[in-house]
This record gives sequence, structure tokens and C-alpha cells, in this order.
Amino acid sequence: MSEDVGTYQGSCLCGAVHYSFSGSLERFFLCHCSRCRKGTGSAHASNMFFAEAQLTWISGEELVQTYAVEGTRHSRSFCRQCGTPLPQILGGDRLKLPAGSLDTPAGARPLAHIFTGSRADWDDHLEDVPSFAERPG
Repeated sequence: MSEDVGTYQGSCLCGAVHYSFSGSLERFFLCHCSRCRKGTGSAHASNMFFAEAQLTWISGEELVQTYAVEGTRHSRSFCRQCGTPLPQILGGDRLKLPAGSLDTPAGARPLAHIFTGSRADWDDHLEDVPSFAERPG
């Protein structure tokens, strides 16, 4: 996939952490593994992976914490105040970016759902569930 995406910006829910980055998009996955589901509290994590990434913390870097599951490659960074998943340098100049933390358009669509063998039992045929543009009355 590897495409240059320019400079993007994002932040956390409470607004204490702001970041910008640039890099080459390698992959964009919706991961349904049990660790990603627990880490997001949702059906899946929506992670973008970049090469040659340059990450700049505009504000709140001191609030960014990383948790690593012992004995695995799984880790996640988040805001200590509000829990929002945040970008994480994976090594060298590779970046994992939770797409939901972006304030600018992602500019890409996910490549695939992965680890669907671990998918939540309620996460099936969601396109059949009624949809509302706003909260229903």
C-alpha cells in the first residue's frame, strides 16, 4: 500500500494531548483480536501503520503512557487523563496510529478485518442494524 499521506493532526478526547505526524502509510487494519477489543472497549481497533514517520507531540506528551502486555508484542499508548488511544512509535521510524484519534481525514480505507476468528459474538451483520444520523429519540 505504501503511500505518502502528508501531515496529519490528532488529539485525545479531553484535549490535553495534541500531535502531528507525517509518513508513508503501509497498512490500515481493523483488528478483532481480544486484546484490541479490550484495549478499545469496542468491536475492533482501527490502526494505521506508517513507515518513515515523524511524530511531534504538540501538547500533553507527559500524559502519554504506554502499556505492554507481558510476554507478547501487544502494546498501546493512551492519554492518562481520558484513556484515548494515541500514536505509538514501534521501533525506528515506524508508527502505529489509532485512526479514531485523528482530527484530519484519514485519507485511506482499511485494507482488511484481521483476527476475525476472535471477533465478538455480537459483531456480525452489523450492516443490518438500524442506522441513525443522530441519537434516536
